[in-house]
Amino acid sequence: MEGSDSALNHPYSPQNVKLPGFVPVFYSQATILGVYGLASILVVSLTWLISGKEYSKGDSRYAFRDAGVVAVEGLTAVIEGPACLLAVYAIAKGKSYSYVLQLAISLGQLYGTAVYFITAFLEGDHFAASPLYYYEYYIAANASWIVIPTLISIRSWKRICAAVQAQGQKKNKTR
Repeated sequence: MEGSDSALNHPYSPQNVKLPGFVPVFYSQATILGVYGLASILVVSLTWLISGKEYSKGDSRYAFRDAGVVAVEGLTAVIEGPACLLAVYAIAKGKSYSYVLQLAISLGQLYGTAVYFITAFLEGDHFAASPLYYYEYYIAANASWIVIPTLISIRSWKRICAAVQAQGQKKNKTR
């Protein structure tokens, strides 16, 4: 019964469960997480570089760092990024401000998208390498930045209006 002792020495619960063939981890948790973290950073960085260059074929303003695009993307990352994290927290915890926050973020996204498309239109809308890239990347890939915030805005607006109306009815009943 040589394997029976090693089958009991595992980190899983309950300790008395038999895991035939169990082999303890060779590397420490810190080493595993470090290698995983570095590999993840490498993969995300390479994907970002490759996809950025590829997306630039649909909108070359990204390739030459157009001031309007940099400003819109910068504001989106700095303001809306943290606000989105706060919205996730608010939704998960059922906070009363979650719909107001979702509406504000969605309106900000719609505004940024409008600025993105309007500046391209005013500058001649000649930033795509071919019609395929224009319609696939510039139009289709950006459609979600219009559709999803619009749907969230409508839903949030309805929820906010319903809450205000319910609050008004509650006040009228107490008078």
